[in-house]
Amino acid sequence: MENPRFTIALIYDFDGTLAPGNMQEYDFIPAVGKSNKEFWTEANTLAEEQDADMVLTYMARMIQEAKSKGLSLRREAFRESGRKVALYRGVKEWFGRINRYGEERGIRILHYINSSGLTEIIEGTEIAHEFRKIYACSFLYDVDGIAYWPGVAVNYTNKTQFIFKINKGVESVFDSTLVNRYIPEDERPVPFKHMIYVGDGTTDIPCMRLVKNFGGHSIAVFNPEQRGARQTLSTLIHDNRVNHVSPADYSEGSELDRVVKTIIDKMDLDDKLEKMTIGK
Repeated sequence: MENPRFTIALIYDFDGTLAPGNMQEYDFIPAVGKSNKEFWTEANTLAEEQDADMVLTYMARMIQEAKSKGLSLRREAFRESGRKVALYRGVKEWFGRINRYGEERGIRILHYINSSGLTEIIEGTEIAHEFRKIYACSFLYDVDGIAYWPGVAVNYTNKTQFIFKINKGVESVFDSTLVNRYIPEDERPVPFKHMIYVGDGTTDIPCMRLVKNFGGHSIAVFNPEQRGARQTLSTLIHDNRVNHVSPADYSEGSELDRVVKTIIDKMDLDDKLEKMTIGK
């Protein structure tokens, strides 16, 4: 899209937000012969016993379990697992429809992942090409292309760093210089007021609160098949952490579809009004 009036960043968690459950549960955990409960209990118990980060311990368990069962630790093997991840209703068609909605108003929509899941598995999903950047955990690989150590670990608090990277147009995870450089808010590629954060749980609360407090919009989504989920998440609105709570149904005409389009409309009108005010 040439010369958009401005850019909106739609930022998503992955597990529980775009797909039900955890991405490792579709293929990897069954392949190592564990139940979901066994795998996560072992990883979380290790974190508790050694006072470690639960993201790092789940990544360590993945490497250990794959080695013990003789499974491939190549990037492509993880991507193959991603091809088996199921998505919520309407997710596949969502991106093109929202992009068109923005284009009709002269607005560019960019989509980002901000997840504690695994980049390599997300890269294997059928929607990976829709994202400007995937910020998530990933492994380091040796000269033979075998994963041997965590390269990036994304937990609930360091997730917030990627909001600032998007804000300043810094896509490198490694870079810590440009993201800390002072740039006036109105000169940043994506001001916070033009961000929409979509997440499902406690690991997203710092990001949802950050985006909301800086003038953007945060949406907490829940599995439509989970009874009582809306009531549970509604406390986030009461606690002033999110703007909206909606079922994770991305189909056209759904509650989430209407909410996001209304937010885009509001950002559109706010921008027009601001320009009229400046013009005076």
